Amino acid sequence: MSLKSLFSAKDMTLGSPAARIMEFSIPMLLGNLAQQLYNTADSVIVGKFVGDNALAAVGSASPILNLLLALFVGIATGAGIVVSQSFGARDREGLTKAIGNCIALSFIATIVIMIVGPLVTMPLLTLLGTPDSIIGWCAEYLNIYFLGIIGFFFYNMLSGVLRGLGDSVSALGFLLLAAALNVVLDLWFVRNMGVAGVALATVIAQAISAVFCYIKLSRMSDIFDLSFKTMRLIPAMAGRILKIGIPSGITQAIMATAGMVVLNLTNAMGETVIACNVIIMRVDGFAMMPNFTFGQAMSVYTGQNVGAGKFDRVHQGVKQGGALAFSFATVITIILLFFSPVLFHFFTDTEALIDLATRMIRIMAVGYICISVTQVLGGVMRGAGDTVSPMWISIISTIIIRVPIAYLLAYLTRSPEFPHGNPVALFGSLMISWVLGMVMSIIVYSLGKWKKKMYAAHPELVEVTE
Repeated sequence: MSLKSLFSAKDMTLGSPAARIMEFSIPMLLGNLAQQLYNTADSVIVGKFVGDNALAAVGSASPILNLLLALFVGIATGAGIVVSQSFGARDREGLTKAIGNCIALSFIATIVIMIVGPLVTMPLLTLLGTPDSIIGWCAEYLNIYFLGIIGFFFYNMLSGVLRGLGDSVSALGFLLLAAALNVVLDLWFVRNMGVAGVALATVIAQAISAVFCYIKLSRMSDIFDLSFKTMRLIPAMAGRILKIGIPSGITQAIMATAGMVVLNLTNAMGETVIACNVIIMRVDGFAMMPNFTFGQAMSVYTGQNVGAGKFDRVHQGVKQGGALAFSFATVITIILLFFSPVLFHFFTDTEALIDLATRMIRIMAVGYICISVTQVLGGVMRGAGDTVSPMWISIISTIIIRVPIAYLLAYLTRSPEFPHGNPVALFGSLMISWVLGMVMSIIVYSLGKWKKKMYAAHPELVEVTE
């Protein structure tokens, strides 16, 4: 029974908030680690077996991939919030409709991206000034990924549903299996197909993890119903999911767009800086995991407790979850400050590249503590149903602040060694945007728009709570 309980839905409306958040976060953190292994394995294997230009190609493809997938990731976020609120409210019918519409929306998004993705790949790469030495590899990588996108969509949507139910352990198990398969397939396909083999391996591994997620959900008939009949699109429920999810999708798209705009600057600085950016972003992916994990955990925790009308527990969770996230971020910062050269050796043996990447990531290191605050507060706001406020914070910090500062610093730091600007412009601007994003998050959280969304779910409890 203990093992069965481990792989089941978890009620986060009872017990110690810190214990529930940590119980949920640890499997999800390991799952995010496995997810990051997809991209990291791609980079390590292609860098070692094909070369630095191939490594740059995979990295240059990532911002375009992130942009076209951003809206769907946002919809998955909205789905998880609706699911967590319905589960917290013990609303079986609402939960059934939410999950069915999640699957229907996934089918629609899959078809759209499979058609649009390959059509815009080469124009976007050309617009971004991707070097001729890697543009062919970039296009090949992206086209295979888009044509096999169904696995990515359904894994992210269905694992989001599982997490909304409080079951982060099952999603972890399926992802660990897929991550291991991804590494094995990478080693096999890269030898025969080069960069294209990396994309094919990831597509296959994600599809397998999606199948396991669906099988798991189909066996949870004690809390909701899942059949072809329940998968029909219901405008009201789909609208609710999209209303919550689209702002989150816009947030993701804005971050991806800012990354693409800055990527144009990165590409102008040459292959060495491109490769430097790639390996930093791979390490950054791991460093960000605790922050994103606690942000997701706070969304689910808040959503369930809002659904149950337990507003006091939401406030308790902010304090206790925030303390946990801050502690993890502090440890990450210390590791990056003192051990980053060791980490970069996994990606390349070029000492000049490792030295440059080390100097750049040390500029960013303290920013991870700022991001921990932003993610926790943003997670609470999203879980309460306010996804618009985090969206505006993202717009201001990434578009209005980061992009102009990056180009300004690049202009001011031009030199014979870096005629298009010193790479410090890329990472210094990122650090500044993180700090200001934290300040804005604290201010917006304190103003309390998210509380109105929370109280709207149970207006009869507002006077009692206040």
